[in-house]
Order: sequence, then C-alpha cells, then structure tokens
Amino acid sequence: MSTSIPSSAEAAASGPQHASSVFEFSARDIEGRERSLAEWRGQVLLLVNTASACGFTPQYAGLQALYHAYRPRGFVVLGFPCNQFGAQEPGSAAQIAAFCETNYGVEFPLFDKIDVNGAHTHALWRWLKDQASGVLGTEAIKWNFTKFLVGRDGQVIRRYAPQTQPDALRADIEMALAAPPAA
Repeated sequence: MSTSIPSSAEAAASGPQHASSVFEFSARDIEGRERSLAEWRGQVLLLVNTASACGFTPQYAGLQALYHAYRPRGFVVLGFPCNQFGAQEPGSAAQIAAFCETNYGVEFPLFDKIDVNGAHTHALWRWLKDQASGVLGTEAIKWNFTKFLVGRDGQVIRRYAPQTQPDALRADIEMALAAPPAA
C-alpha cells in the first residue's frame, strides 16, 4: 500500500512516517500526476533535491550521465525541485521541465516542487532524513543537490552532501547494483 501524499499541507499533517521502505511513498511528478515510488521497486534509486538557479545546477549533467550509464542495469535518478534555498527554483513545473531538458538533456523523472525542510516537509523527505542523517548527525537538508542513494530493497544506503559531484557516486552505485534484488 502506498502512502499517497497529494499536497505539502497534507504531508506536514501526516506526522512521522513508519514506512519500511521508500517504495511506500508517492509524489506528484512534474506533469502533476501522482506517482508511486513502488513503480521503481527492485531498482537502485538516487533521490536529489534540485534547483535551476543554484551554483550546483551543473550537477544535472552529471546526474543525467549516471542515469544514462546505469539505467540499463536498473538505476534511476529521481529529481525533486525545491525552492527553499535562496529561492533558486522559482519557476513553474513547465519552466523547470523545459530548463532541465533544454540545458542538460535531462531524461530522468522529475517531480513537482516540494519542501525538504520545515513544517511542510514532504513525507518522503522526512523519511529519507530520518534514515540517513547529515554531517555531525544533523537531520536538515543544508542546500540544493543533497542526494540519497537507495538500494533495490528500498532502504537508504547513503546520504551525500550537495557539493558531492555525481561522478563520485559511481563506486557506491556499482555496489548497490551488484547487490541481489530484494526477495
């Protein structure tokens, strides 16, 4: 059963999540359709909070390169635009999608803008932060392009700082892809 979160307000009101895997969550995609993460059950996922006007925005190219290289082996990047850090994602869903495709050739799934911190944190991101803390045990997402690598079993393997370049994740992605699919 998926935990459907149709709005930020409902996500905030849903309280702590007791989900056992990332596959129990859903979110609206960039076109406004509700999508269950169970769609990617058995695959290795990289969830990233993104922004189009950030110093880290060029990481879209590296994320797309990872997606292109590892997609045939069961790897998916999921991008979650967020406007909470310096208002660096001010555009509409259509503007974000066009920017990503035109400037970086992004083909991986993008979602509607979400909050990753604060009172309206999307339940998925609340769960991710609970599964893997940041530097010195902090929970809060510090900036755009924080990344979470999730194994085929739906469990968080590792959290990466915004400045960690996508190419630096290759060894961890290879290890996650080599792990047998969950039963």
